[in-house]
Amino acid sequence: MVRIALFGANGQLGSDLTTLAARRGLDLAPVTRAQLDAADPAAGLGDLDFDVAINCVAVTRVDDCEKDPAPAVAINAHFAGRLAKACAARGARLVQVSTDYVYGGQDQRQPLSEDIGRAPVNVYGATKALGEDLARLEHDDVIVARVASLFGVAGASGKGGNFVETMIRFGRERGRLTVVDDQVMSPTASWDAGEAILDLIGAQAPAGTYHVVNSGVASWCDFATAIIEKAKVTKDGVAAEVAPIPTSQFPTPARRPPYSALSNAKLEAAIGRPMPHWTQALDRYLAAKGHT
Repeated sequence: MVRIALFGANGQLGSDLTTLAARRGLDLAPVTRAQLDAADPAAGLGDLDFDVAINCVAVTRVDDCEKDPAPAVAINAHFAGRLAKACAARGARLVQVSTDYVYGGQDQRQPLSEDIGRAPVNVYGATKALGEDLARLEHDDVIVARVASLFGVAGASGKGGNFVETMIRFGRERGRLTVVDDQVMSPTASWDAGEAILDLIGAQAPAGTYHVVNSGVASWCDFATAIIEKAKVTKDGVAAEVAPIPTSQFPTPARRPPYSALSNAKLEAAIGRPMPHWTQALDRYLAAKGHT
């Protein structure tokens, strides 16, 4: 049986990967922050024995990365390189989890394939892109799994939840939400991303980059509207409203990609099945959380 070491097991994707691996009867060892400090360049992997490492460790607070890049450089970039080197020494495969935020500055405005050149527009995206490069420099057997706009039952580690829960909470509290409609991406359930990553491992997919996202694209306003409508969010018995605004009316320290929707065609070919549409994934998530 393939032995898997999961780094970043406490996070949103890591939590779902741990549950999914147990359901599949896989030999997966979760590695948490308490066991390994990814920011410490001297931290070793100890006696861990594995055939595949999945790296979900990341600094994901995009605005914090902009204000203080050092933690993101250490963890998003250099830890990926160190882990890849350790995998190479062990003859183990690495699955490096990356992000759609390696894009944003490109001209194309249709779902992006893995062949499109990266063009990050913020520190977070740049450090994740560097992590991809350092991993590949250290090891030949690397799968880069780019995920996007994750929502999962565990919530985003360090963010206090996820976009779905935030929209439901704000809708109930405020009754009216203003959400940017000129940032387009691929909403993705962390459960579906986890299933696909384990499928890539099981299929012994060739090393390379895969866009591990649900099918379909949406603006953040589209996503918020679907959440409010499907969860039947009301304030004082009146359905909550979602109003579109341009990014210029919602300034943030870090720029966001105006377009980072990803094509999952390569992934679907590798795992031999279609990925669910994001609206189906949202339905499942809302049901699991008791919002419907």
